[in-house]
Amino acid sequence: MIPELTARARAVRLLVLDVDGVLTDGHLYYADDGVELKAFNIQDGLGLRMLSVSGIIIAIISGRRSKALELRAENLGVKHVFQGVSDKLLVFEQLLTSLSLNAGAAAAIGDDLPDLPVLRRCELAACVPEAPALLRDHVHYVTQRGGGRGAVREVCELIMTAQGTLEARLHEFMK
Repeated sequence: MIPELTARARAVRLLVLDVDGVLTDGHLYYADDGVELKAFNIQDGLGLRMLSVSGIIIAIISGRRSKALELRAENLGVKHVFQGVSDKLLVFEQLLTSLSLNAGAAAAIGDDLPDLPVLRRCELAACVPEAPALLRDHVHYVTQRGGGRGAVREVCELIMTAQGTLEARLHEFMK
């Protein structure tokens, strides 16, 4: 990692995620009965769990509402979930206040323009490669893996590497 990226990742105490296009591949699936279905990447989930065990708070801020997201967040133990949010920056600022953190301790991953205000405030801003050029121009890191295809795991490992916690997490699986 380049030194600036390492320094930014080292400062992170909170990771904020968008959902559609970040935790999922961005496609919306609807069953005949109108139920919305989402596919979540299992490697992203393990990355989030390892990051959480490493002491990083995980939060989700989504512009849409989804029962599938509620279930996935519960499964992963994510306590800070905000759905149907029209002003992500406002919710982000409120979250920072409630956690007694500042934006210098936050990282975020987004995929489209509604994520830009939060990304511009974070110490470490990341996006998926499918993000529009405007978004990619305002982040510190563009993942190699796509949304819903391991991008979140990639950022989790980047943070843990910078903070020196990845080896301990990996060692837990090599017993």
